[in-house]
Order: sequence, then structure tokens, then C-alpha cells
Amino acid sequence: MADKFLTTHVGSLPRPQDLIEVMFAKEDGAPLDEAAVEAQIGKAVDDIVARQVEAGLDVVNDGEMSKPSYATYVKDRLNGFGGAGNSYVFLDIEDFPETKARIFADPGRKHRKTPACNAPITVRDMEAPRRDAARLNEALKRHPGVRPFMSAASPGVTTLFFRNDYYPSHEDYLFAVAEGLRHEYEAIAAAGIALQIDCPDLAMGKHTQYAALSLSAFRDRMMLHVEAINRATANIPPEQLRMHVCWGNYPGPHHHDVPFKDIVDIIWRARPSQILFEAANPRHAHEYAMFESLKLPEGKVLAPGVIECQSTYIEHPELVAQRIGRYADLVGRENVMAGVDCGFSIHVGSGGLDPRVAFAKLKALSEGAALATKKYF
Repeated sequence: MADKFLTTHVGSLPRPQDLIEVMFAKEDGAPLDEAAVEAQIGKAVDDIVARQVEAGLDVVNDGEMSKPSYATYVKDRLNGFGGAGNSYVFLDIEDFPETKARIFADPGRKHRKTPACNAPITVRDMEAPRRDAARLNEALKRHPGVRPFMSAASPGVTTLFFRNDYYPSHEDYLFAVAEGLRHEYEAIAAAGIALQIDCPDLAMGKHTQYAALSLSAFRDRMMLHVEAINRATANIPPEQLRMHVCWGNYPGPHHHDVPFKDIVDIIWRARPSQILFEAANPRHAHEYAMFESLKLPEGKVLAPGVIECQSTYIEHPELVAQRIGRYADLVGRENVMAGVDCGFSIHVGSGGLDPRVAFAKLKALSEGAALATKKYF
């Protein structure tokens, strides 16, 4: 057991501007010198690992430097995506058209590619996750004692971004994607790195892809998506698995978010031992209270967000310590890590925060965890 509250984050971190331009060009199909791109990504990973360590984080990653986004990268690693793009209604921003217009003005959106599935899902590039893992492990050689994680899209969020125009049913499509992603998951785990499965489909899905479903029908869909995760990770120990649950990382009103208490029992059915979730933003900060009556299942560790990723405010370390303490009081200090609500730049070019503010927030996270550690350990 750790002798302090460990600190981590969700995945994406601000990319350097030159890498953003390269990623845009790559998404747009421009010819690139692949060796030069690899070198650029490698340098970005070295730098981003060093900045996480400097901020005081215990469990760090590659910042998703090699990916155009946390989910759309899948089209480059699996075959089967060649149809027309798609989009879903976000119920909350439909209620506020001016807010929707500002969100859709994101400059990175025009470069984002989400082709539908129009052919069988098969593995296209098994070397990409191995390269990602090798870069991260190489960067960590300069920072002994720091623990690594890497994120990967869930089967369910893949089916959210890439419409099914090929398989006879959603279930057939979902499990084909799960089998394709299994190879990536196992490559990351084989490199000795904790695997994080990103699962906004399990929460955000209720007001986007499955907005027309009742809560009961959505829960049925959730159970199917959790089963896909469990099949795809069957060969990886739960202790090496993290899962991030998210209601959508965009500056919307979020008044249609499904309450955590209405879905948490299904979240527990997933194999990952560590559950990262939004707990700092104004729509979900109150939900810690559900653990006053809800027992944490054995083997699960909570990593609530104690830092927001949308607000330009830098959280006070005392507030961070209080947020950590709320969970420690209810589920036990040994079952709590300190995290961030979501990623700081989930799509290349997205994220409204000054990168320096983002890293100042991560430093506040570490300082707050240190204060909480003094009280609880």
C-alpha cells in the first residue's frame, strides 16, 4: 500500500504548437516525413513526462502526444473505417444555441475525421501502441520511481465516434471493435504500463448517442459496453487496469448529465480496479455524498477528479486536500487517488486553457495531495 495519496491525471495534455500543426497536416492527408514526425513525437513525450514530474505527479503518461485525439486515433490502427463521417446531438448544448456555436467554433474540429465503419474490423497497425509504450518507457528512464500509465479508447466510445454502416447489429459491431482493440490493450500491458480505458460512452452516451433511450434502456446498453471491456481485457490483471468515466469534456451546461448514482452499479462490473471520474466540476462535485450509503466494492480504488480541466481558476491546495479528504473519510484513505476531471486537450487543437495554467493546476493537485497526506497518513 502507498504511504501517501498518489496523484495522476486522465490522459491528454497540451501539445506543443509545432506538433499541433503536424497532427493537423496528418489528419488532412498532407505528405509528411514519417521519420521527422517520429522524432518530433519522441521529443514531445520526453518534454511532457518531465513537466508532469516537475508538477509532482506520481503516475504519468505520454500526454497522448502521438494521437489526434483520445478516440479518433483508432481509425489509424484498425481497418474498417472508410464511410462518411457522423455527429450526434448533445442535448445540453441544444438548449443553448449560443453556447453550441462557441463550442463548434473549436479550430481543431475541421481537421477531425470520424469515418463510419463500412468493412470488417481488423488490426491495421500493431506497431503503433508498441512505439507509444517504448517512447514512454524510454522517457521514464530519466525519472526513476515514477509510475506509467497509457490510455486507450474503449470499444463503446469507438462505436460512438464511428457510426456502424457494416455490421448487422450494434452488438456485432461493438464486439468486433473490442477484439480489434484487445491487441492494443495487451501490447500496452505487456510493456509493464498500466492501461487506462477511456469510457465516456458509459456516461456522456446518455445525452448523445443514446439520448433517445430511457434510463433503463441506456443501462442495458451500458452493460453490453462493460462486457465488451471485460472481454477485451480478459488477459490483463485488474490491478493493471484503470477506467475513466466521463460526461463529456466540453464547456457546455451539462444539465442533461445522467447522475452518477444511476449508473455506478454497472461501473463496478467492469474489470479495471481503478475508477477515474469527474468530481470537481459544478455538475458532479456533490456526488461524493452517495458514498455515505454506498459501499465501495472490494478491489476498487477511486480516483476522483479534484481539479477541473475547463476552468482557468487554479485550485487552492487546501481545497484539493478537502476534496481528497471527503472521499478518504467515506471509502478509506487506501482506496483513494487524486486525479483530474478529464484531459486538458482531448482533441488536437482543443482545450481553452493556457498550457502554463494547466500545469499550474497539476502542481496544485500535488500540493493538495501532500496536505491531505499529512492529515491522513
